[in-house]
Amino acid sequence: MENLVQVHGGGDYDSDFSDEDQQGESSERARKRKHEEELLQKPFQKGQHSKVAHRSLHSSEVDREEARNRRAHLISLNAFERHKKFVGDYILYYGGQMADFKRSAVKDKTDLDVLRENHRFLWRDEDEEDMTWEKELAKKYYDKLFKEYCIADLSRYKENKFGFRWRTENEVVSGKGQFQCGNKRCEKNEGLKSWEVNFAYVEHGEKKNALVKLRLCPECSFKLNFHHKRKEVKAKSKKNKASQENQEPAKKKKKKRRKTSSHSKKHKDKKRRDHSSASSSSESQNSEKEDSEAEEEPEGQSESDHWRGPAPAVEEKSREEEFDDYFEDMFL
Repeated sequence: MENLVQVHGGGDYDSDFSDEDQQGESSERARKRKHEEELLQKPFQKGQHSKVAHRSLHSSEVDREEARNRRAHLISLNAFERHKKFVGDYILYYGGQMADFKRSAVKDKTDLDVLRENHRFLWRDEDEEDMTWEKELAKKYYDKLFKEYCIADLSRYKENKFGFRWRTENEVVSGKGQFQCGNKRCEKNEGLKSWEVNFAYVEHGEKKNALVKLRLCPECSFKLNFHHKRKEVKAKSKKNKASQENQEPAKKKKKKRRKTSSHSKKHKDKKRRDHSSASSSSESQNSEKEDSEAEEEPEGQSESDHWRGPAPAVEEKSREEEFDDYFEDMFL
């Protein structure tokens, strides 16, 4: 037993000595490695952490990485999905229902509502001073209308109340209001008459008047003139126009002749007083002959004068003048 104890004790001594030698060698190696690292370390290089990082530093780095991921996720969503996510997070953390987040549609307006509020039958320079986007929309719609003839609503003609509006492009193409009756609920094409109506209306709290034109069939014309007669517009033929133009210079000539005749009479009276009765009678006869010859002179060329000399040159009408003559009866 003694021998065994000694042997065991000796073995323990050898093992302790070998552990001390190993620890010494490892410490020397660590010193050499540290010395080499100090020699190789650059001046701007940060030192390595030899210790475990603190818990606060770890949590801040984790939060920062999580924020990066959330930002990337939000950027990838569109506006509606992002809104739904925010609403869902709000309900999740603060409570509530989805019905609380429904938008109120009481104040919603369509383009038609904006046009009805800001539309004007006739735009003036004063109306274009303070332009908002609603007024600009109404003005743009007004510029697209055709303002030659009106479309009428004669449903309340017995109350002497009429509604008028300008024509749209489709109505102009189809001929509604010009080649077809201008009543809103009438489609007759025969016996149309043109009328001028003084349209009195109230717009944005102001009373206004506008002179408009209508093309109506006989039945609708009766409705329009149910209370009092309106002014009918008739097309003037070329013959009537030419006769009116010729009448004007003829009237001017007559006035000149009257002035000359009165002047000649005064002159004759003076001569009759100065001269004898015989000379005065002869002069009066000569003056009467001159007046009669002046009255008998033709204003224009006689029939024989047409055959004298070359034929008069006829002016050719331009294309615009031909179009004007063609559309003269259409636009009254």
